[in-house]
Formats: sequence, structure tokens, C-alpha cells
Amino acid sequence: MRRSPVLVYCTLIAAIAFSAFPLYWLFVVATRTNDVVGDWPPPLLPGDNLGDNIARLFAAEQANFLTGLINSSIASVVVTVSVVFFSSLAGFAFAKLKFRGRNALLVIILATMMIPVQMGIIPLYMIMVELGWQNELQAVIVPFLVSAFGVFLMRQYAERAVPDELLEAARVDGCNTFRIYWTVVLPALRPGAAVLGLFTFMATWNEFLWPLAVLEADNPTVQFSLRQLSTTYYTDYTLMFTGALVATLPLLLVFIMFGKQIVGGIMEGAVKA
Repeated sequence: MRRSPVLVYCTLIAAIAFSAFPLYWLFVVATRTNDVVGDWPPPLLPGDNLGDNIARLFAAEQANFLTGLINSSIASVVVTVSVVFFSSLAGFAFAKLKFRGRNALLVIILATMMIPVQMGIIPLYMIMVELGWQNELQAVIVPFLVSAFGVFLMRQYAERAVPDELLEAARVDGCNTFRIYWTVVLPALRPGAAVLGLFTFMATWNEFLWPLAVLEADNPTVQFSLRQLSTTYYTDYTLMFTGALVATLPLLLVFIMFGKQIVGGIMEGAVKA
């Protein structure tokens, strides 16, 4: 059946509205005072208190929000670069290099994905204690420098995106294995690496449980800082919404900056495949 363009556009507009309204409501409350939180019908227009709320957010001593932003930025960038590098390197090895035990090692890596993250918190915390990394930023960076999902994703992508003939030509030209990876394989894996990098950055930025376990209130990540805005006896919802708005901006910025390249790279890779 031929679908009506009007119905298609109405469905798309409704989907966009439902997806964007929570972000818009977050912005509206962040620009107002606590008096409007329980109002019905809720206000749909922004107020004029955004500047005051942001100033109160960064002045809140219990949250250390600026420290949280800096820590999350450092951790997210370092983890993303490391995951993309090691995952693409390992994915290339599992997809194109022949060595003994390759399939067994891949099965072991995939098996680690079946273990819930929560089961590893206690032994991982004990390791951090033995290393003396409690309340240190490296405690939220080092355990996540390699991703089993990233290795599997890059392995699957490399199998299709990197022709064997291209590797053989590079070896004939005298390239060693790492140079083949750096000059031939990595550019071919760029679309998949971009998607993996975006997902890794978002996951690291939004990580809450592990920083809550290993860090303290004076050295938090941004999600830990948001949690500190809510006290036992009183919750400043306007302050929490402002913090959530500021914490969301880096993710939106990353997607706006690299989203077009990611989509374009995926389409380019699909055409090449």
C-alpha cells in the first residue's frame, strides 16, 4: 500500500515532539524558580532566572559541579580514545590476522560481556583499595580503557570493510603489521570507530554507579555532582534541572559536531561494502 505523505510527516513530527519535549521542559524549569515545579498546567515558556540558577549551581559547595565537569571531561576523552584505539587494533587482529587460539580468545572476550557490571564492583573496588586509588580520577579511567563490546564491533566491521587484497598489497610494499593497521586499516574503520567513540563517550559521561562507589564528594564526576544536589530533607528541583541541563550540553555539542561525520561515514562505509 502506498503511504500518504501527510501521515508520514505527521508521525515524524509527533515522534520529534515527544522526544524533544523532555529536553525543552528541562530548559524551562531551569530558567524558573521552584514555585513552578508543582504548577498545573505547567508553564511552557522559559523564565528569566537561568543566569541566577547557573550561578547558584556552580556556587553549591556540596556539589563541586565544576570539578565534576572537569573530571567527567577528562575521563570521557581518555576512555574514548583508548577504547577506539585498542578496539580497532584488536578487531583488526581478530578479523584479518591468523594466529593460534584466535577463536578461543574471541570467545573469552565475548564471555566477559555476559557478566553483569554490578557483579564486578566489589572485587574491582578491592583492587582500587590495594592500589591506593580511592577518590582518584584514574580509578574511573583505567578499568574502562578496553571494551569487549568495542573489540567485537570493530572485528565485525573490519571483516567487511578491509579487503584482504589491500592488506596483501601493503605487505608487498614492505609495511609491517602496525603500519598496515595505522595507514590502511584504521582509515577504513573510521565510520565504525566514530560510532564506537560516540557511544563510549556517552556511556562514560553518564556513568554513575562506579564513580559513586570509588569517589568522594570532594572529587566527583558530573553525575555524582548531580546526586549531591539532592539532600535528605530538601530538594532544590530548579537547581537539579539546571545541573542536568548543563551536564547535557557537552553530549549535545559532541553529537552536533560529529553527528554528521558519523552518519556520512556510515553511509560511505556501506557503499564501499
